[in-house]
Amino acid sequence: MTRETASQTAGPYLHIGLLPAAAGLTAAGDEIVAAPVGTVAVGQPIAFRAAIVDGMGAPVTDALVELWQIDGAGHGLWRRSACDGDGHVRFETVRPAALPGQAPHLTLWIVARGIGLPLQTRAYFDDASENNDDPVLARVPAARRKTLMAHRNDDAWTMNIALQGADETVFFNI
Repeated sequence: MTRETASQTAGPYLHIGLLPAAAGLTAAGDEIVAAPVGTVAVGQPIAFRAAIVDGMGAPVTDALVELWQIDGAGHGLWRRSACDGDGHVRFETVRPAALPGQAPHLTLWIVARGIGLPLQTRAYFDDASENNDDPVLARVPAARRKTLMAHRNDDAWTMNIALQGADETVFFNI
């Protein structure tokens, strides 16, 4: 296996192909990604916001994040968004149902300049009693589980995602 060179990382061109509007281009299809989920999804509407930072704690302003989940009826949902100038991404969605044998969670897929392979993590809800029985969360060392928890904060569930460093978010090798 060879290591990726700088020209093989995900950016800075990923927005052109994956979110043209975020790159300042107009393209058919962006409205699908930005469409409100409430008209098709079943469940309690929520907002989810993540702040993405690099190893030095600086905002990652060019990250692209995909959110995968199931709704209250077990239907799969998918959304894609680019980070804003402060390194934040926000999704309007519904609170996910629990998969059989797993706690309710959002799956996040992250790409950005300098990342050779996409990163995948989960956002669990810190108020979910099912967290104690989740086999994936149970495999994460107790001291690192906090990096996978979303917390209720005013109008949204929030999570900090650190790509490196002492508080690095747990990423899954899938």
